[in-house]
Amino acid sequence: MFRKILSVGGLTLASRVLGFVRDILTAALLGAGPVADAFFVAFRLPNHFRALFAEGAFNAAFVPMFSSFLVGQGRSQARIFAEQVLAFLLVVQLVLLLAFELIMPWFMVVFAPGFADEPMKYDLAVLFTRITFPYLLFISLVSLMGAVLNSIERFAAAAAAPILLNLCLIGALVGLTPLLPTAGHALAWGVLAAGVAQFLYLAWDCRRAGMSLRLPRPRLTPGVKRFLTVLGPAALGAGVTQINLFIDTLIASLLPTGSVSYLYYADRINQLPLGVIGIAIGTVLLPELSRALKSGNMQAAGDSQNRAIELSLLFTLPATAAFLAAGFPIISVLFERGAFQAADAQATSATLMAYALGLPAFVLIRSLLPGFYAREDTKTPVKIALVVVTVNVALKLALMQPLSQVGLALATSAASWVNCALLAVLLFRRGFLVLDARLRRRVPRQLLAALAMAGVLLAAQWGLGGFLSAPDLWTRSLALGALVGAGVAAYAVAGMALGVVSMAELKLYTRRRRKG
Repeated sequence: MFRKILSVGGLTLASRVLGFVRDILTAALLGAGPVADAFFVAFRLPNHFRALFAEGAFNAAFVPMFSSFLVGQGRSQARIFAEQVLAFLLVVQLVLLLAFELIMPWFMVVFAPGFADEPMKYDLAVLFTRITFPYLLFISLVSLMGAVLNSIERFAAAAAAPILLNLCLIGALVGLTPLLPTAGHALAWGVLAAGVAQFLYLAWDCRRAGMSLRLPRPRLTPGVKRFLTVLGPAALGAGVTQINLFIDTLIASLLPTGSVSYLYYADRINQLPLGVIGIAIGTVLLPELSRALKSGNMQAAGDSQNRAIELSLLFTLPATAAFLAAGFPIISVLFERGAFQAADAQATSATLMAYALGLPAFVLIRSLLPGFYAREDTKTPVKIALVVVTVNVALKLALMQPLSQVGLALATSAASWVNCALLAVLLFRRGFLVLDARLRRRVPRQLLAALAMAGVLLAAQWGLGGFLSAPDLWTRSLALGALVGAGVAAYAVAGMALGVVSMAELKLYTRRRRKG
């Protein structure tokens, strides 16, 4: 399981690196002004729907059922079930697309009400969203094909698909910006092109795997009905983080210009460990747990859950320490150029630090939700989601005035910890989560190693202060690289000294990987 997680995480890391290139170009060309706010809202809307209904919820409902067909009836029946879901999904997405294209001007008043007072920003948001919204149709089909491939243990294509998104957006920024009114227009068309490219790539890989999906006549078969029954609650349970970010967008639109952009840039940095570790773990753990439970192997299921939590914290705690100790130099070096000024870097780094407080919870949620979904229980997470959303909204409303967008990020982090705690407690009470001796021994040591890393980062940041604030970009970049290197080395040394990971385990993993 570790090898699969690291494989998915490695491809996701490549995508995130390209994402940083994309964001650096975006920050330089758009900054944090009205065009940037309009595009980020336009990009966030289809992404919210994707995360709520296409990826998180879809995988939660589809993978256990598809795995059940695989284990019990073989690949041919599993493929028939996938084709039935595909036909129904396509009809629903086409209806949704047509409806939103028609009502977009009115829906934007609900989605970003603060934009209504700024006609230019509002008109751009409507235009950009109309261009980007078809992305949801293509990415929903990508999610289905990705779930099929993940269930048969072909993780690479689905994990690599986001690389195409970043390549398309970078290409749009470079190639289309001179031809269109703004870089925002170029990015919107780039999003649409990315959806088409990802769809074609996943369809090609399904064909290579012998799982090409035909398009039958849409019918509500018993399998589709069962899938829809599970999908409804899963949409809320799996997408609670996206619901929180959706509320961020709505409330942030009421704050001064730039708030939406600060949240976006901070979230992009925060999403690096969440994407590389959290999403990779969730992607691999759900089919692992589903197969183990369908086969009746409770020991393997419990071991997979414990190792997923251990790996989550192993990589997330140092990332949290880094964002808290060195948030400003990270944001400043990556984004402070062109239209993105020093004041923007200060506001964004404060927002990043607020998001970082909830980062361990964000990632742990990805390790806990499969414990419910693999058992086809999507109702419990949705009940928890209702509590979490209530807490999130209340905190945002309380913190938005005194702390602006930082208050929104703090509320999101606090709500994520509530979500994580409730999921863990219920799994524990039902006997589905038993923390083994290895996990109980290593988590405190991981925390100590992360604290040691934070201390080294603060000291190194003081020593490199002049270089980090130099006017020359290359000097600042090299200084940031040295800062990151010092942090990584400190965590590695502290981790080895405290027994967070042993040389024997590293050698065992390396040997197995070579054999694989």
